[in-house]
Amino acid sequence: MTLYERIARPVLFRLGGGDAETAHERTLRALQRLDRPLAARRRPLSPPGAARTVFGVHFPNPVGLAAGMDKDGRALAAWPALGFGFVEVGTVTRHAQPGNERPRLFRLPADEALVNRMGFNNAGAAELATRLAERLSRVGRLPVPLGISLGKSKITPLDDAVADYAESMRLLRPYGDYFAVNVSSPNTPGLRSLQDAGRLRELLAALRGDAPVLVKIAPDLTDGALGELIDVCLAGGVAGLIATNTTVERPGVRTDQAGGLSGRPLFARALEVVRFVTKQSGLPVIGVGGITRPDDAARLLDAGASLVQLYTGFIYHGPALVRACVNVARGTR
Repeated sequence: MTLYERIARPVLFRLGGGDAETAHERTLRALQRLDRPLAARRRPLSPPGAARTVFGVHFPNPVGLAAGMDKDGRALAAWPALGFGFVEVGTVTRHAQPGNERPRLFRLPADEALVNRMGFNNAGAAELATRLAERLSRVGRLPVPLGISLGKSKITPLDDAVADYAESMRLLRPYGDYFAVNVSSPNTPGLRSLQDAGRLRELLAALRGDAPVLVKIAPDLTDGALGELIDVCLAGGVAGLIATNTTVERPGVRTDQAGGLSGRPLFARALEVVRFVTKQSGLPVIGVGGITRPDDAARLLDAGASLVQLYTGFIYHGPALVRACVNVARGTR
C-alpha cells in the first residue's frame, strides 16, 4: 500500500463529511496554489521508450489525465509534475453553467468506482480561453500536450448544438494541442443523440481545422451503432477516438445513484470497445475507463490504444499509479 493510500486518501475521503465533490474541490485548490512554483519544472516524466507521437502530437509518455478532473484548467502545472504525459481539461461549454444539483458525485469504495451526474459544471469557454492566454504569456505552454474537451451547453437547444460547439472551438483553438468532442456524457439531456450519424456529421464538419479533433464515445453503444459512428468519423476526418466515457449500466455494482459510472467495473467494457474501434477504424485511440492497476493500462495498449487516461483510478490510488502505468507502457506499442 502506498503512502497516498495509507495516509492521504483516508484524509481526503473524510473531507466535507465524506462529500466527494468537496474533497475534489479542496484538492484542486491546493494544487492551484502550487501552480506557479510547479510551472518552473519543465521536464516531464519520459523514461526511455515511453515517448510516442500520435495524430501528429508528441507525447513524452502515453498516460494522460482524463477530462473532468480539472475542468477549468486551474492546476495545469500540477499534472505533469505528478507524472502525466498529457492533460485534458474540460469538459467546457460555450456558456458557463453550474451543472446539476448537488450532491452529484458519489464514491463506491468497495468497487473502486464513482458515480457522477455533474452536468458539465464549468466557467465557460471564454473564461478558460482567458486563463490559458494569461498562462501562455506568463510561463509559456505546458511541457506536455494539452487536450480540451468540448461539450454542449445545457441551455442550448439540440438544433443549435453545432454553433455552440463551434464557438467554443473558435475561442479555444489557439491553446489546445488536440480537441475532444464530447457527445457521450449521460448527464446532459439529449447529448448522446449527437452520436447519431446525421448530427455527428454536421458537427464534425463545423469543427474541422488545423488541430486534431477526436470523438469521445459512450461504452453503451451496440456494435452496430459503434460501426456507424466510426464510418461518420472516418468520413469526417477525425484524428482519433476516445474510448470510453462513463456508463449508465451497473455491471456488478449495487447503487441507486443515477449518473455515469466510472472506475474498475467499467474496465471490461472499455477494453471491448477499444479493441473493436481500433480494429474497425484504424484510427488512433485513447483508452480510458476503469484503469485501477498498471496491468489495466497495459491491456488497453495491447488491445490497440495508442494512449491511455486516468481519472477514477487516480483518485483511489494516487500518483504512484501514474508512474506505474508509464513504466508498463514502455513495453507496449
